[in-house]
Amino acid sequence: MTQPMIELRGIHKRFGDLEVLRGVDLTIQTGEVVVLMGPSGSGKTTLVRCMNLLEEPDSGQLSVCDCAFDCGRSRDRAGRRLAQQARRRTGMVFQHFNLFPHMTALDNVIEGPRQVRQLPRAEATALGERLLARVGLSGKRDEYPSRLSGGQKQRVAIARALAMEPQAVLFDEPTSALDPELHAEVLEVIRELAGEGMTMVIVTHETHFAREIADRIVFMDGGVIVEEAAPEDFFTRPTQERARSFLRLVDHPGATAAAPLPRAGEEAV
Repeated sequence: MTQPMIELRGIHKRFGDLEVLRGVDLTIQTGEVVVLMGPSGSGKTTLVRCMNLLEEPDSGQLSVCDCAFDCGRSRDRAGRRLAQQARRRTGMVFQHFNLFPHMTALDNVIEGPRQVRQLPRAEATALGERLLARVGLSGKRDEYPSRLSGGQKQRVAIARALAMEPQAVLFDEPTSALDPELHAEVLEVIRELAGEGMTMVIVTHETHFAREIADRIVFMDGGVIVEEAAPEDFFTRPTQERARSFLRLVDHPGATAAAPLPRAGEEAV
């Protein structure tokens, strides 16, 4: 049987007195596109950040891109190298782009390959130019982030993630910081990656996009997974009331904004 690309077992994460993740089990298969959905504060962002150890879980077992960890244990030198290897194998695309403002689009894309992968500048530049062309930004290679639209910045961020040649890419609400008219250009790039078989985990509230692209919807609330289903099942016949309440909110926010969403336990992030 094929080893899962990402596997989490009993993942707990706490920030001070706030328990954010409360024993999460989740498996992501190679080539699968999994969309994480749920109300704000449900633990989605923390979970996706745990997948590449930007946040290290307090306890549980994590396997990512063939790197396995018992979380919460202090790491020796070999363990730290393994964690770095896991981060290199998982690209991360952030909600607010996180581009270096003093670097051009091209230099943002090639910084990782040059510093981490130790590629010569000429080789890294050729790679960066290919990736900018792939996301439709060949003409913006020498522009600084301040001269790019939000959608262009996010496409540069996607190219930067791909420059590390990851085995999986994690997206944390990649369109939530964009004006609505800029969503399409970013979502199209993600569609193309899905069509190429890239393993992806996407945190999003874009229900129509999620229904189109996902192999599986994972719905979270209160730091736990409440429901997992194929998109058609989740969006047409969710089994849990919290999922049904969430879908009413995102589909008809004006009609239901005054009604609070039922929560499972304390608020998470």
